[in-house]
Amino acid sequence: MTVKIAIIGSGPTGIYTLHGLVASPRPLDITVFESEADPGKGTPYHPDINDQAMLANIASIELPPIYETLVTWLRRQPDAELERMNVTRSAIAERAFYPRIVLGEFFQDQFRQCVTQGRKAGHVIEIKALHRVDDIDLHASDIAVKATGPDGEKHYAFDHVVMATGHDWPETTETRPGYFMSPWPAPVLKTIPPGRVGILGTSLSAIDALISVATAHGAFYLDAAGSLEYFPSPGSEAFTAALMSRKGVLPEADFYCPYPYLPLSICTPQAVDALVASGRGDLLDPIFDLFRAELLAADPAYAGRIGLGMLTVETLAPAYFADREAADAFVWAAANLAEAEKNELEQRTIGWRYAILRMHEVIARAVPYFNEDDLERFHKHFKTVFIDDYATVPHQSIRRLLALRRAGKLEVLRLGRDSDIDNESVERGAVVTFDGQKEVFDSFIDATGQHTLSARDIPFPSLVSRGFVRKAKTPVSSVLIDMPDEPATVRTGGVDLDDAFRPKFEAPVTRRLYCVSIAFLLHKLPFIQGITSAHELGGVVSSAILRDIGGERSDGIIGFDVNAA
Repeated sequence: MTVKIAIIGSGPTGIYTLHGLVASPRPLDITVFESEADPGKGTPYHPDINDQAMLANIASIELPPIYETLVTWLRRQPDAELERMNVTRSAIAERAFYPRIVLGEFFQDQFRQCVTQGRKAGHVIEIKALHRVDDIDLHASDIAVKATGPDGEKHYAFDHVVMATGHDWPETTETRPGYFMSPWPAPVLKTIPPGRVGILGTSLSAIDALISVATAHGAFYLDAAGSLEYFPSPGSEAFTAALMSRKGVLPEADFYCPYPYLPLSICTPQAVDALVASGRGDLLDPIFDLFRAELLAADPAYAGRIGLGMLTVETLAPAYFADREAADAFVWAAANLAEAEKNELEQRTIGWRYAILRMHEVIARAVPYFNEDDLERFHKHFKTVFIDDYATVPHQSIRRLLALRRAGKLEVLRLGRDSDIDNESVERGAVVTFDGQKEVFDSFIDATGQHTLSARDIPFPSLVSRGFVRKAKTPVSSVLIDMPDEPATVRTGGVDLDDAFRPKFEAPVTRRLYCVSIAFLLHKLPFIQGITSAHELGGVVSSAILRDIGGERSDGIIGFDVNAA
């Protein structure tokens, strides 16, 4: 009997899953459900969602190939197609950044190749565009899926179902006049009238939201000296904007470093795994010791400058951000951009930046094993340093910020720890109160990105009502004396999954459901955003399914243990 598999979502995670499945020598029956009309592009890269000016935050060299690399694919595109995507042929390079919609075109082409190659290999592959999955239910021997498409509601049965729905964005963006819960879809931001615009967040998502509004009211251009400048359109002189965050710092420019990453010498996967295997309950502090030793070895001068030897999990971030917080955000951005451009030209790597970048994935191996206190400390204090280091932005994004600043159109606000955003006492926009200040905005955009979701947020009611999805378990900080071999646990957040991303439960039904929707994984896998994570998730799940089909246990697949208790 042919195995029937459903993939819900045709973004990067769904595509990498499909690519793994079509490698099966055994014929499979695969159905891909996609709520959009054009499968394969993915929400973060879809032209209906993104502005042409929005840049992807991943260099070509980092993007895992499917049938070819992004650079190879771009170089074989005709000139007219490159012009449509706003790509200059001479600028195609492994370390270049491209508009988000370019990645959407690339992924859709690779998706179509997956389908073509899969069918040639004997697989039955059906693509159901404009089909929204409304519910999933688990039975003893199959999984029921209810979906609504152009022909109405239909019911299906599958042996395996992969939830690859990607990011979760609100269906209605403008929840009150002038108040936007999300920077997507970007075309909605184009409707914001000239006036003062507040944007919560300073990451690339926030910068992209800013650029969408700015290009609706003006244009960027190169002056005679080759400097990027901004000029407002007639009638849009009232447009100004403020980016804001707790720290009030801008992200740094993407920095040059060897790729693939060079191995670490102290904070290695083996060292972190050994600490996890020791069974100790307080993992975070010894892991921080590994981090500190690696950083010292990589860049002694930087370690001395921030007083690394005296820092703790709680005091690292204040020392890391101290110089940037003390400087003018735009002065720092200009100096950092100049340094990054020079280092790229000279192929020079900054030791401390590269060390932190490489360590985030290694330390992430231990996060699922943190007890309740350590998990809270990690999210509150330690995580932000890694996120800041790896979430650097394309040089062009910094140039745009500086151009807007020179044009008198942009400021950065530091909200501190105690701020309030009020969108109810005003007819439009919002009022932000912080540090004794009161700032009024005609329009306001929350661009803080994807937030962690939990079991109760799963959009398939049968899974929730029948208890097939539950909050993830985390060991409590102290082990009860009468339970020495079984640590006490508490349910915290995310979804309770095994190492192949299957929900954990006791009911006598099939367990062949796989949850690789990003928002439900962030609690225990805090760095699992982006295309490289989609590649790894797709590989883990497709391998699990193929192992199951072959009659082998899929336990112990090399990947993420999202729920160590």
